[in-house]
Amino acid sequence: MPLMVPTGLAEGPHLAAVLPSSLAAMRGERNDLKLPPLRSLIVVVVDGLGMADLRAHRGYARRLAEAMGSRSTARTGGPTTTASALTSLTTGTVPGQHGMVGYSILDPVSDRVVNQLSGWGTGSVDPLTWQRKPTLFESSDLRSVVVASPRYSDSGFTRAVLRGAQYRGVSDVQERFRVAVDIVNEPEPALVYLYVPELDMAAHSSGTDSGRWLAALEDVDAAVASAASRLGRGAGMILTADHGMVTATPESRIVIPESSDLLGGVRHVAGEPRVLHLHLDPDESDGDSTARADALAELWRRSEQRRAWVMTRAEAIEAGVFGAVDPHVAPRIGDVVVAARSNWVYYEERTAATSAFGMVGQHGSFTAEEREIPLLRFGAARPS
Repeated sequence: MPLMVPTGLAEGPHLAAVLPSSLAAMRGERNDLKLPPLRSLIVVVVDGLGMADLRAHRGYARRLAEAMGSRSTARTGGPTTTASALTSLTTGTVPGQHGMVGYSILDPVSDRVVNQLSGWGTGSVDPLTWQRKPTLFESSDLRSVVVASPRYSDSGFTRAVLRGAQYRGVSDVQERFRVAVDIVNEPEPALVYLYVPELDMAAHSSGTDSGRWLAALEDVDAAVASAASRLGRGAGMILTADHGMVTATPESRIVIPESSDLLGGVRHVAGEPRVLHLHLDPDESDGDSTARADALAELWRRSEQRRAWVMTRAEAIEAGVFGAVDPHVAPRIGDVVVAARSNWVYYEERTAATSAFGMVGQHGSFTAEEREIPLLRFGAARPS
């Protein structure tokens, strides 16, 4: 099958190792990140801050740039979408195990596609069971606090991936960092998860070269500098991200006509513009599902091999695209998966009029720009 992982991808710890290593360091144990013993720790997740963009714009993030070194790069898994990546972070497991295999996922029981960030509701998609693994906040006896925007405090996604932690809703970026530092400077040890979505939102609307995105980066850099200067003895801070970004241009947007053979026999299109999950209609009678998936994948390869990696579900599982896949999770993966190369994005003709069509910053696929993320250390978390 076609190569799935870009050959230039830097080695480094996986995002799923960050919280297990953090908790181990707070217990004084050896860990994959080689963190020293810590009393308390802030884990900052700057949504959408890829290493490529950070390097390119380091002049706008001087404090972050100072922290870059030989062990300052990590890698996120596939797909590079917030729902999947943050769940891997908070459970320490891969999408094939926790079940959050995309931005939108087919629920085979109700036969509907569910948005994993905002589409939680009734039916079989219960946040407490749909996300299949306990969070590290639940399984740890250490105090865990989430500091994030109040708007996410009671969302289905929060209940799915942040359960077990106390939630502190704080609107302003600078104030979020101040609250987080105050918590880790208290006598009681604490692990703080601090979430910053502002760069991701700016990139989607305007791109990572825009004034809006650069201003947001400067805000984060200033907040990090202030927080690092206030960390008390034994308190550290790590900054990472869930994914990076690519820039979609009008020329890189591909609209698939509803009548196209590429959608022949397809009942549901899940995923997102950078990674399509194509689910075949189970009522089709023109051959078994494996043969039909192979035939559809071949059609896509003939048409899109230059612009996308194309896999059947079986090929994706064999290649480890989603990590080791539990049998209960497998039906959530498309019969055919189309992952965009370069900066290409795919839309169905009937959904091309949505607001996502005009998004400049995009992510979800397996390019180095999307998978390489920062892993920056401050305070007591710095290597000795």
